Amino acid sequence: GERPAPGEADRALLRQLWANLLTNAFKYSSGRAQPLIAISSRVDTECVAYTVRDNGVGFNMNYYDKLFGVFQRLHGEKEFPGTGVGLAIVRRVVPRLGGRVWAEGKPDEGASFHFTLPRGMQG
Repeated sequence: GERPAPGEADRALLRQLWANLLTNAFKYSSGRAQPLIAISSRVDTECVAYTVRDNGVGFNMNYYDKLFGVFQRLHGEKEFPGTGVGLAIVRRVVPRLGGRVWAEGKPDEGASFHFTLPRGMQG
């Protein structure tokens, strides 16, 4: 469908997107002696690409298909409490804002979540 014009709804979606990605980064790197979360961006002619990287527990790319699914958890509820919907929300929000989202990870080496937004959609 058509993308909504920039406005209040976009700001709310952007807040939700960032909140979910940062909450995950904090949660999954919290057990590290020196947790590290890095946020970066890159601008090109059509979009801005963002990355949220952490040095947390990471994930196995073999399970990538489950990563953004509702209630699909790659780590135990007792170890990392949560609703199991954070990344599903991210996967839903980014396309509504006209972008795309993907991730990379390695077990015990951290994860990187990337998303793009069209230029001018940064809130």
